[in-house]
Amino acid sequence: MKGILLINLGSPKDLEDESIKEYLKEFLSDDLVVDYPKQIQQILVNWIIVPNRYKKTQEAYSKIWTEEGSPLIQNTKELGLRLAKLSSLPIEVAMRYQEPSIEKAITSLKKKGCTTIRAIPLYPHFAISSTLTTQNKMIEEVKKIDKDIEIDFIEPFYKDPEYIDSLCSLIDENISKNSDFLLFSYHGIPIRHLRKASPEGKHNDNLCKNSDCPSRDYCYRFQVYETSRLCTEKLNIPKEKWKVSFQSRIGPGWLKPFTDKELNKLPKRGIKKLDVISPSFVIDNLETLEEINIEGRHNFLAAGGEEFNYIPCLNYRKDWVEVLNHLSKK
Repeated sequence: MKGILLINLGSPKDLEDESIKEYLKEFLSDDLVVDYPKQIQQILVNWIIVPNRYKKTQEAYSKIWTEEGSPLIQNTKELGLRLAKLSSLPIEVAMRYQEPSIEKAITSLKKKGCTTIRAIPLYPHFAISSTLTTQNKMIEEVKKIDKDIEIDFIEPFYKDPEYIDSLCSLIDENISKNSDFLLFSYHGIPIRHLRKASPEGKHNDNLCKNSDCPSRDYCYRFQVYETSRLCTEKLNIPKEKWKVSFQSRIGPGWLKPFTDKELNKLPKRGIKKLDVISPSFVIDNLETLEEINIEGRHNFLAAGGEEFNYIPCLNYRKDWVEVLNHLSKK
């Protein structure tokens, strides 16, 4: 029997100091996230990043935390519950980091008689720091639990027609009247990750914004531009009325242009009414609710903008649940 496993990135279990530190340490100690030699990585994580960053992270989470806990975890669980109403297959939800764990989800599916797991990492676009690390963790846990369980990973769904239709419906329903501009803000990654993701170990930066990109199956930058192109063409949004940017950078050498810089520049170009969407996330989380809808809003208005409209993630809207049901059967 086949089971379905929805996997998201993860969140601290609560707002206590130790929980925030534990989450950050697990996340940043992943060799596909902070991809430095292990000794250097651990010095950075344990002695510099976590001690200096956990309070700021804690404060940011406190702005979006609900009575039920983390919006990312709660909304992903709700997505799983709604998918279960459409599917006859057993469904579990897990996080790459922290709880609910991938190990517990696989164990639960095994107990239900599943010999094959259709694994759906909830990231539309391929990146080694999200898609690949999740795949690796799945393989690692299956080997520990039952090496005879088969894992069936879905392909990145950044251009899936039903996904694009759902995303376009979301935009169309939420975009402001008389909007000046639509900013697609995607999660940033280090540029070196584009090269590491490519099977050839190299990457042509001049090609990855168009269909000539030879590494399109693994190129995060190509895939986010393709999602944006497909959406704007379907919605008839002129090229001068939208742009791609990248948020959540840590340090130099990350994909440009940076979202925070664009939010400061756009009002100076006469763009006063701005819509922002973050399609690299299908569930609202810290990076959307706090970084974009709170900090980004403040920065845009402070720079001279007049109206800022954040378009929410797909979360568990009906057409997106139907897309997942379709993806689980492909």
